Order: sequence, then C-alpha cells, then structure tokens
Amino acid sequence: MSGHSKWATIKHKKGAADAKRGKVFSKIAKEITVAAQQGGGDPAANITLRSLIQKGKGVNMPNDNIERAIKKGTGELGATSFEEIVYEGYASGGVALVVKVLTDNRNRAAAEIRHIFGKHGSSFAQQGAVSRNFDRRGQILVEESAASEEKLMEVALEAGAEDLVHDDGQFEILTDPSVFNDVCDALEAAGIETASKEVTLLPNLTVPVNDPAVARAVLKFIAALEDNDDVQDVYTNMDMTDEVMEAVSDEA
Repeated sequence: MSGHSKWATIKHKKGAADAKRGKVFSKIAKEITVAAQQGGGDPAANITLRSLIQKGKGVNMPNDNIERAIKKGTGELGATSFEEIVYEGYASGGVALVVKVLTDNRNRAAAEIRHIFGKHGSSFAQQGAVSRNFDRRGQILVEESAASEEKLMEVALEAGAEDLVHDDGQFEILTDPSVFNDVCDALEAAGIETASKEVTLLPNLTVPVNDPAVARAVLKFIAALEDNDDVQDVYTNMDMTDEVMEAVSDEA
C-alpha cells in the first residue's frame, strides 16, 4: 500500500521480513516492462522507466530482475502486453481507495476486483470522485540512523526536494515527480541509504480513523486487493491516530 507516511512507516518495518517480497518484485517488474514497452529501454531517455528502476532498488530488487523486465518490454524476451486500469472506491469509515491495476485480461481483472470490493462491503466510485483527493508525488523514506536532518536537508533540498518531515524514526522526503530521480541520485552520491523510494499518490485530504476495528477492516480490505496478481498499488487517505497505529502495528 502507498500513501500516508504513517502507514509507510509501518509498511517498512514489516517489509524486511515480508514473505511476499517475491510478489512485490513481480509487480514492479510488470510496471518496468510496460514503461520500457511504451518509452524504450534506456532509463536516461525514459523518465518513467528510470523512476521505476529507483522504486525497484528501493526495495532491494535484484538487478537481474530489472534487466529482464526491461528486455521483456523492448521485445528482446518476447512480446508482452498489459493494460492499465484504475478503480476507485471507499472502505470502512469513509476511507478513500485508489487501486491501480496492470492486466493482460481486462474482464478477468474487473470481475476479481469487483468481487474483492463486494466481499468487503464496498463498491466502485465514479471515476475521478476519489482520485481528486490525491496528488502525484515523489516519496523517499530514510531511517534517522542513516543521516542527520541537517545533512538530509542539505542534500535533498539542493537537489530539488520540496519538503522534509521527521516522523517516528524516519525522515520523509517529498518531491515533485519531475525531480524525483535527481533527488534519489543526490542521496546515493552522498552515501545516504534509503528505506524506500517511489513516485506515488499522496492524499491532499485525509480521513482520521480513531477506531482500531475500522482500521483493521480497511487494512484487511487493502491486503486482499494487494494479494491479487493484477493489482499494482493501492492508495488510501486513511490517517490513523498514534494509538490506533500502535494497536495495528502490534497485531501485525
């Protein structure tokens, strides 16, 4: 799941021992394949591809996987065709969800995603009704042990980052998508290790969730969506209180 920084923190803490890491690699590889297919296999000339390579490196995706995905997109390893579809809806507590899908079978994907929505008491919203509450941003997370705030500010802001926030043991760097790669490159050149880095959708309007039961229901819904092979990303505007976040994190 992508989106609010508090959940990104929880996601990273779970990520190191995530048994589904292979599925994460597979989903990123699919995006890389599509980007290479649409814009060519040279990251220097294809900014979307370059951003996705950064995303893969951010979760320690092996270089061989990245190269193989690029070659699939350029046709060197056979033709591959995927279609991007975006679904929007609401979860428990009025929490908004945007679901990005990449599929080679639109009808199958629609049926499966509709089934997951229905099983969790939700239905599709009108296109644009939910996504208007999100902005496309570059988001980079850095553990506080990796660099001082002063050093991060110096490197990231000079490279074009817009904001730096310290939250629960991590720094969150936000950028415009157009300078995301520049900021990632600057951090790498400075020897600053990142916990994750991606161009994502961040909510411009959040929905506070004060009830652990509601938070669990939303997270269960999101987990079911993310378990689907066609689902690439799930974005949410859920804003958990510290108490709820701690309760959910302890159960994870």
